[in-house]
Amino acid sequence: MVIRKAEHRDIEALLDIYNYEVENTTATFDLNKKTTAQWTRWFECHNTDNHPLIVAEIEGLVAGYASLSTYREKEAYKSTVELSVYVKVPFRRQGVATALMEEILRLAKEDSITHTVVSVITSENTESISLHEKFGFKYSGTIHEVGVKFGRYLSISNFELQV
Repeated sequence: MVIRKAEHRDIEALLDIYNYEVENTTATFDLNKKTTAQWTRWFECHNTDNHPLIVAEIEGLVAGYASLSTYREKEAYKSTVELSVYVKVPFRRQGVATALMEEILRLAKEDSITHTVVSVITSENTESISLHEKFGFKYSGTIHEVGVKFGRYLSISNFELQV
């Protein structure tokens, strides 16, 4: 497995991973698949300042990705980033998410801007919660039944880590 900075050539692979989650899971509250144009705009907001976007590549295939994105648009939040980690189904349970977390958090610790990394996780996503706790993230609250997907009300749990 190679962990590297995401490149423009990865956009479609990243989009495929994300759109699978949109259509099949509650990992994201997006209800409609993203287009290539939308995903390209998202991609272009990364790999500047304290917003890295990395991929895990296995035998030439993008197996997953991790990103640190803008937490909120207000200037006072610049030192806080929101973490996302997604792994393509055939590559799950092979250490991909752990490797991505290790690297993205290393990058967060090394930049001169980031102070807090937050994750907003669907409360029923116990695997993601366990992964975050493994890396020292602390639970910081739940917002109950804040979204509706697949005809169900869903809650979100917030986690934070100071780096």
